[in-house]
Amino acid sequence: MNMNQQRHMASLYGQPQPGYQGYPQPAYATQYAPYNGPTSGYQQGALSSGYSPHATFPSKAPAPDAISDLSCSSPLDQGSVCPPPTLGAPVSAYTQYPQGRLQNGHPAMSTEPQRPPISQLYVPGTQLAYQQPQYSAPSTSAQQLTNRLSGMQIGSAAPPHSGSGYVNQHSVPSPSHPPASAVFTSSVSPSFSQNSSPNASLIHGPPENYSGALPLVQRSLSSSSLSSQPPISGMALPSSRPPVTGTVPPSSQALFSTDAPLPSTVPPLFEGPIPLIHSSYPLRPSPGPQAQVPSSPPVTQAAFGSVHPPPSQSPLPVSLVQQRFSATQPSSFPPPPPPSTGYLPHAGTVARIPCMQVPPQLPQQPMLGPPLSQANHIPPPPPAPLGISGMMPGSQPGPGQGSPMQPTQHGYQSHQNGAFGQKKGPQPGYPGLYPGQENFSGPPPAPAPAPPPSKRLDPDSIPSPIQVIEDDKANRSSEPFSTGVRGQVPPLVTTSFQVKDQGNANPRYIRCTAYNVPCTADMAKQTQVPLAAIIKPLAELPPDEAPPYIVDHGEGGPIRCNRCKAYMCPYMQFIEGGQRFQCAFCSCVTEVPSHYFQHLDHTGKRVDCYERPELSLGTYEFCASVEYCKNNKPPQPPAYIFLIDVSYSSVKSGLVSIICKELKTLLDNLPRETAEGESKIRVGFVTYNKVLHFYNVKSVLAQPQMLVVSDVADMFVPLLDGFLVRVAESRAVIHSLLDQIPAMFADTQETETVFGPVIQAGLEALKAADCPGKLFIFHSSLPMATAPGKLKNREDRKLIGTDKEKSLFQPQVSFYGNLAKECVAQGCCVDLFLFPNQYVDVATLGVVPYFTGGSLYKYTYFQPAADQECFLQDLRRDMRKHVGFDAVMRVRTSTGIRATDFFGSFYMSNTTDVELAGLDCDKTITVEFRHDDKLNEDSGALIQCAVLYTSCSGQRRLRVHNLAINCCAQLADLYRNCETDALVNYFAKYAYRSILTNPTKVVRDSLINQCAQILACYRKNCASPSSAGQLILPECMKLLPIYLNCVLKSDVLYPGADVSLDERAYLRQLISCMDVAESHVYFYPRLLPLQKLDLEGETLPVALRDSEERLSKGGVYLLENGLQLFIWVGASVQQELLLSIFGTTAFGQIDPNLTVLPLLDTSYSRRLRKMIESIRAQRSRYMKLMVVKQEDRMELIFRHFLVEDKSSSGGLSYVDFLCHMHKEIRQLLS
Repeated sequence: MNMNQQRHMASLYGQPQPGYQGYPQPAYATQYAPYNGPTSGYQQGALSSGYSPHATFPSKAPAPDAISDLSCSSPLDQGSVCPPPTLGAPVSAYTQYPQGRLQNGHPAMSTEPQRPPISQLYVPGTQLAYQQPQYSAPSTSAQQLTNRLSGMQIGSAAPPHSGSGYVNQHSVPSPSHPPASAVFTSSVSPSFSQNSSPNASLIHGPPENYSGALPLVQRSLSSSSLSSQPPISGMALPSSRPPVTGTVPPSSQALFSTDAPLPSTVPPLFEGPIPLIHSSYPLRPSPGPQAQVPSSPPVTQAAFGSVHPPPSQSPLPVSLVQQRFSATQPSSFPPPPPPSTGYLPHAGTVARIPCMQVPPQLPQQPMLGPPLSQANHIPPPPPAPLGISGMMPGSQPGPGQGSPMQPTQHGYQSHQNGAFGQKKGPQPGYPGLYPGQENFSGPPPAPAPAPPPSKRLDPDSIPSPIQVIEDDKANRSSEPFSTGVRGQVPPLVTTSFQVKDQGNANPRYIRCTAYNVPCTADMAKQTQVPLAAIIKPLAELPPDEAPPYIVDHGEGGPIRCNRCKAYMCPYMQFIEGGQRFQCAFCSCVTEVPSHYFQHLDHTGKRVDCYERPELSLGTYEFCASVEYCKNNKPPQPPAYIFLIDVSYSSVKSGLVSIICKELKTLLDNLPRETAEGESKIRVGFVTYNKVLHFYNVKSVLAQPQMLVVSDVADMFVPLLDGFLVRVAESRAVIHSLLDQIPAMFADTQETETVFGPVIQAGLEALKAADCPGKLFIFHSSLPMATAPGKLKNREDRKLIGTDKEKSLFQPQVSFYGNLAKECVAQGCCVDLFLFPNQYVDVATLGVVPYFTGGSLYKYTYFQPAADQECFLQDLRRDMRKHVGFDAVMRVRTSTGIRATDFFGSFYMSNTTDVELAGLDCDKTITVEFRHDDKLNEDSGALIQCAVLYTSCSGQRRLRVHNLAINCCAQLADLYRNCETDALVNYFAKYAYRSILTNPTKVVRDSLINQCAQILACYRKNCASPSSAGQLILPECMKLLPIYLNCVLKSDVLYPGADVSLDERAYLRQLISCMDVAESHVYFYPRLLPLQKLDLEGETLPVALRDSEERLSKGGVYLLENGLQLFIWVGASVQQELLLSIFGTTAFGQIDPNLTVLPLLDTSYSRRLRKMIESIRAQRSRYMKLMVVKQEDRMELIFRHFLVEDKSSSGGLSYVDFLCHMHKEIRQLLS
């Protein structure tokens, strides 16, 4: 199970995780050992099986066997499998494999080069005589090598005889010989042959407590200086490799480049023999030529021991790679960890992965290599310099998270919260670890053109959103999610799953940022984790889930608590034989009405518990009685009023004709309670420019009548009877009107429009009819005509980035805010469709839709050929979707927490009631909670959301959602049960509201600071002691940095030069009422490789990470973010694929202006079009298709959505932001 989805139980490793399918589970034989705290020195123990030493976050692949982890295929591996090296197998060089891949033995001509085994069983006393590779140059004997190394001196101990077969072989020193403890150089440059290379010895010793800059090494170490200098803690030369061509640089070059003195004394670190460690992943650096590999303590083993590796071992050492931060590090930071952790403290801006020292193997405990698992199902990458960990201390890891350390005679080796892993050495021919260092790893690099800029980390080695998404799908999509367990984290929003309501609300209705709430306010303040619920009261459910049951208690209305007015729910406790019930929210005891009485069974539950939805389900509806209605009388059915801009720009663009033509069809599909019955919604029509035209469409008329109101300063409705009519009664008159409107205004020259009086007209019509309703306004220009609500063009890009930028998001007049309050009081919801060709001040025009719970749509530079389908699909869905009118929502909580803040599209006249003139199935209200008392772990916390609304048939309904969450006294429990997607949804809404009162830079810095405090609190209080240079992330929050960076780089907070003020205001309002699924795909778009499309099944190809590096010239990719849909076509795509999609075989003949794929009679074309339709059906807005050809001018827009890369506006890449976040955390910890 993914760790952020279910709490871990203390079970054996051999027990498989429930529901985890597709990945075989390793059968571990031991349970978790308790953490005994730091030890005084290195304690022997077995390497924990099942973890990946080069993955910086837990792997999901199966654990390998004792011989080679490549002996069985991993579901995430690609290519053929190479067997482990056997006795006498030759050792091949590196250069056959691009991108730093390694190979044991000669590669087969017909098979793909494979990785070596990760780790092998080490049996002390065994020896392996490796055969020399057959190269053109003569091999080097042990005697020749001894002669060449005669000028070298290693530490203070004489090196033992290395024995035969020394070349490219790592031996483990015998316990009788002291380990080599210093780096070596030679004053004479030895001439190495192709089959010989010296091996660096490991320098032992625990880290010292340094303050300030850490003195690392001297500039030059000769053989004489080495004998007098003490060893350096944790330092080692990278291991060598036999080059195939060329020669190794002479060893007389300066090995180090700093003048700092060496530490004086370093106690020994190891006890006993040192096992041999092998690399599991190809040593592939991140793209870029000067990818710096700064100084780091490699973990290569000494090669001069008398004990040789067992036959199954491959002579591939591992070294530790580090990368540098872009920012400087503070001069002081927390002291290094105890010696047992094996870290080297290092001053300066350096991030590193923890160095995992591996003790000797215990008898009958085979050392298993780590599983192979990688994001995006690509060959595994090298490690990141940030040790990203996710496993909670003391908790059972999920699949692939690593097993506990095996006990030895000295106890347990403490692990670093899941951040395990050995490190690899530099890539052959790649810059070394230190300036001036000799290159023993391979041939000198060939001259090459200027490479692209370097990257500090390999993106493959840091947490991958795609990997988390795919793992959650594999683990949690097969079984239904039952809501009966309190406080369980639901599957991710990207996972398709079925829900069984067993007492808590469906996660499609309510999702929380944390499902384990801190018991005290101080604990919540310490973590800085916001406690919030994202509520979507009228969310649509999939067809395989039943809609909420409707409960009718008659004239008495719903049963409620007398004190807090909470509605009857499964948490209420019946007492005194069922005569009374105790409220679960306020503990008040209330009498049970006689008509509702029922006996209790032996467990204290009512015998009709499972027959009543309000006693057994998390979501249900009550039929509201008259006292829940306005003015204590049943409401009238709602009305829809269509207000159409008929100014010059709207008529000439063809917009008016499109609207009128479409309305004739849409009016037959108005919302209704049942599919068979007629809709009770009445409709009315208004056109406007500088004046307003009302239409009488009474059924008795032969032709519609137009009444003009030119006095827009004092708006009124000129007619009552005949303005709002039933479609079924006046269909002929309505169709006649819609046919005549385009012709009536075809020759108009009026360019000015009004906007405020338009809303007033619709509001007055609903008041006159005494009913709620919705206004559909189709508007195209800035309202500059003389009338209430007149606006001026205030677009000033010079204010962007200044303290006055916030004024651009505020309405320029207060008229529309006051008008919105009147609309809410009447139940008048406003949906606004904008078609601007220039600045229209969306920040002001959008005020009324925002406060009334309406929707805002914008189609800039509307062109019928390209934008008509998008507009019409949005209009159709907006008219048909489930909506409630004149709604009021209240959130009640149990004692200890209370709702304090609300985010979304609504109006609040007090501190508790959320008022919405209209509430549709897409609207989301985010509620933040704070402590007002101490919570109890046993009782937990309860949330009840009640929404009172009028249905489309005019019935007053009351929908109730209940949710119970856990309470915790330990911070670790909180960090285990958070949902990152919900956190990001909250952070985005909080930030987008904050820019109304604060500069955007202040808002961005505030988000970064809060995120850093959350992660620093986890590091300080929940993670095991570790190096200050290691970044440790909780498992369920390991994607928080990348998602937060996407929010920070969004157009609202960090706009590019081409993003208009209207677009930013539009996105700010749109995202403020998004649910978790929509905000997730908006901030991290979905990128699908279409060349891997399954033509037979219905499954989509596995998504790729949003980076340009993932794109291939020979591929076609689909990217969607809920608002836009792109198809990117590489310049080298196969002709067959182009023919199947676009009907042409030439890349240059693809029309970049395509918005609809051609209807081709091919299986690929049919499958692709069907897939696009299914993706569009998942979103609340229709996504217009855009075709982007590689190196086309539109590619700049496409790249804007590759959010892991650096943005054109200056936003940091994922890698850079992770480094920046690490720096912020270290500053907080120091």
